[in-house]
Amino acid sequence: MMEAVRPPVCLLVNPSAGGGRAARELPGVEAELRNRGLEVRTEPTQSLEHARGLARTAAGAGETVVTLSGDGLIGCVAGVLREIPGSVLGVLPGGRGNDFARVVGIPPEPVAACGVIAEGFARPIDLGEVDGRTFIGIASLGFDSAANEIANRAPARLGNFVYTYGALRALATWKPARFDVTLDGDEHHFTGWSVAAANSKAYGGGMFMAPDAELDDGLLDVVLSAQSSKLTFLRNLPKVFKGDHVHEPQVTVLRGGELRIDSDRPFTVYADGDPIGELPVTVRAVPAALRVLLPVA
Repeated sequence: MMEAVRPPVCLLVNPSAGGGRAARELPGVEAELRNRGLEVRTEPTQSLEHARGLARTAAGAGETVVTLSGDGLIGCVAGVLREIPGSVLGVLPGGRGNDFARVVGIPPEPVAACGVIAEGFARPIDLGEVDGRTFIGIASLGFDSAANEIANRAPARLGNFVYTYGALRALATWKPARFDVTLDGDEHHFTGWSVAAANSKAYGGGMFMAPDAELDDGLLDVVLSAQSSKLTFLRNLPKVFKGDHVHEPQVTVLRGGELRIDSDRPFTVYADGDPIGELPVTVRAVPAALRVLLPVA
């Protein structure tokens, strides 16, 4: 039986992702994809809006859109491709966190990950929406808003530690907030740290905020972190990297399809490392919204 011919690839590269890592890896990635018999066209991105236009054009031409970047570009491109029938997304890790690749088992080195582009299977996954804007991983707010803002300004040399750095810096001035969450009609009110709506398991460079979240169950795992002392927070922070924090008494995990979130003070909602909305917001799961090239099971 003859092997099916893969469509040509449009490789979207954020040159600044990962402190320049994506740009450094690009020559090796291009060579590896071509060595595997793929036709490759490379497009550097100048902004998320520019990336959306490039992705729309490529998918409309029947190309497989592949990102070499961090999770922010993945979520951005996913929002475009979900609207184009037959489109497929490929992911090569080129950022600092690379949490989507980590969760689905894509190799952490971009050249090695090219094997998934050449030989992986296109499988449907869920996406999330914040007031209509797409994300692929976890949307969160509250303490996470402050930590993300700091992390996004931090020096690139910190690598994956940038997210821990952001959390520790944000801790100094943090004061508990009052959150109002309505999940599929059920109301939840609490004072504390944060609300996270998880389409995937991890964010922040390997923090498993929602260790039981699945990309194909049509639901969001909603993690509510209630009030505790700053000392307790510090003690529990390392537990997030294994997902063990969900067993702590101040953490509640719910599951549902749509939630409304508000608070007693303004917060920016972050998803896939980038700002995506301002409270109040509605977050919902979008089942089987996009086909993504994933490793052979």
